[in-house]
Amino acid sequence: MNEARATLPGAATANGAPRILVVEDEPALALLLAYNLEAEGFVVDRVERGDEAEARLHEACPDLVLLDWMLPGVSGLELCRRLRAREATRTLPVIMLTARGEEAERVRGLSVGADDYVVKPFSVPEMMARVRALLRRARPERVATTLVAGDLELNRETRRVRRAAREVHLGPTEFRLLEYLMEKPGRVFTRAQLLDNVWGISIDIDERTVDVHVGRLRKALTADQEIDPIRTVRGAGYSFDETYGKR
Repeated sequence: MNEARATLPGAATANGAPRILVVEDEPALALLLAYNLEAEGFVVDRVERGDEAEARLHEACPDLVLLDWMLPGVSGLELCRRLRAREATRTLPVIMLTARGEEAERVRGLSVGADDYVVKPFSVPEMMARVRALLRRARPERVATTLVAGDLELNRETRRVRRAAREVHLGPTEFRLLEYLMEKPGRVFTRAQLLDNVWGISIDIDERTVDVHVGRLRKALTADQEIDPIRTVRGAGYSFDETYGKR
């Protein structure tokens, strides 16, 4: 198994929270969803149009999408079809929201690739349970309290990192950087992708800043001359070594 091992909690974590994109053109409903998702500890982004959501998804991929069926610009049905056609979003968890409750419509929504289907009006607690359940199935590493690889353990709730018996002291940025890399071991991230997902998509800093923080992270992780679990891929970026702890 080429992934960091994840220990699942009973609810969404407050730190390192999964990101949810709410695509809903009814402001009151979008606000209700955002309020309850944020209360559960999720990070929420909202858009009202299908074409705007598509553009946002090209910039950065969330952990789950709540997608209304009827949207201006591009319909939710068509947007879901496009997401499944793109390699980057082919497995992105999607829950479709609709006022259409007929069986034929549910089948249609699921047939274009939606993972779940919720009919309006819906129970908010049930919706939250569906979100958590889908994330646990599709992205267990994003709802994990603890990420473990070899002798390295990262705990999101305590914000602590240990390597064997040694505590690794990291700054907030180095912690987020390690957390993000450990979630997807083996995947190579460019500096621009790391800036978007670790620092924030609106941040305006030089990409060389990533190199500085990777250097600090490596120094902390290898203070006792341990093997460096961070790989530099020349001309591409950085990744967490998927073979670390398995040799």
